[in-house]
Amino acid sequence: MDSLLNQWLWRQEYWLPPGVSWEDMKETEDIQYPKPRDLLFGIPCMLTITALRFVFERFVAIPLSRMMNLREKYKRKPSIKPVLEDFYTKKGKHPTESEVRSLSAQCNMQIRQVEHWFRCRRNQDRPSITKKFCEASWRFFMYFISFLTGIAVLNDKPWFWDQREFWTDYPYQPLEFSLYWYYMLQLGFYSSMLLTLAFDIKRKDLKEQIVHHCATIFLITFSYCANYIRAGTLVMLLHDSADFVMELAKMFNYSKWKRMCNILFTIFALIFIATRLFLLPTRIIYSTYYHSMVLFQPFFGYYFFNALLMTLQILHIFWAYMILRMIYRFTFTGMVGDDVRSDVEESDESGQDSNRPSDVEYKKSCWSSNNNGVPRKAVKNGVAKVKNSHSKTS
Repeated sequence: MDSLLNQWLWRQEYWLPPGVSWEDMKETEDIQYPKPRDLLFGIPCMLTITALRFVFERFVAIPLSRMMNLREKYKRKPSIKPVLEDFYTKKGKHPTESEVRSLSAQCNMQIRQVEHWFRCRRNQDRPSITKKFCEASWRFFMYFISFLTGIAVLNDKPWFWDQREFWTDYPYQPLEFSLYWYYMLQLGFYSSMLLTLAFDIKRKDLKEQIVHHCATIFLITFSYCANYIRAGTLVMLLHDSADFVMELAKMFNYSKWKRMCNILFTIFALIFIATRLFLLPTRIIYSTYYHSMVLFQPFFGYYFFNALLMTLQILHIFWAYMILRMIYRFTFTGMVGDDVRSDVEESDESGQDSNRPSDVEYKKSCWSSNNNGVPRKAVKNGVAKVKNSHSKTS
């Protein structure tokens, strides 16, 4: 197995610059280099962080939501219809028009009543505000801890201020104990988020999230194995600097603290644009793409590492578009509305034809006005007055 891995996966042409071999990077008692097997410790880190999340949400996030007076939205319960419930659980949540007509005939219900039942039933499966708050608070806690850890680890490092230091003595850069644990924290956290993504609330950018988590995990593992640790640590720090502000804004948004949410969202937008659209491409990607070529010729690790960074940058441009759209809405309406990566939810009016009135509007029009547009209540009152006048005259 070791020979097979050395032949196909750990070939020095993939991971090291030309002219450097694994034999050149011999370890001593005082100097140690990153080894791929060190990443196996990321598995227990992932499981530990996942277990810590459930404890945090139960004993910290839920009491915190009560302290912030978080209130659940009222959900109208649909009537008990075994035929519709069986269709909902077995065939789908969004029946077609022909299926709605068939169900209407089977249940002796009007078509609009069947559509309304499915909307109410879908709303029952919507995630609660408390669940959203718990997820946001957990991510805020981890992003904030990661950000503080990154600042503590990197503030005295020369490459924190000058990115050309990425390549000083590369690849003969010893592994520092603090950098190793910073890597394990990040690897365990992102692996945990990818592991629990299927159980979390689905958001509009679910596919982009999967790509982002996978690219981040590949970036962490590859940068560690190829000893791109200096660049990798700075990339992780830049990401954490904006993410914890976004999650904090979500927490205030779910708690209906709109003014604080708007302030935090503005701060998040500024940090996001400054770090991911300016610092990341002009400082880090420029150094990994240009400064590294000054010292050695490109190799597979050079192309692969920069490809991962460019994948992240494309996602940043996509999210920056969403942020600017939110800023435009905030500028002209005064409210942020949904968060940047808002949840995919079914509302009471979802799935309706845009040319048809909603059930509430339809009922109001049927019960509050006659064919001439005169309110029925006014007509009834007029009839009552006429009857009273006849009774008095008689």
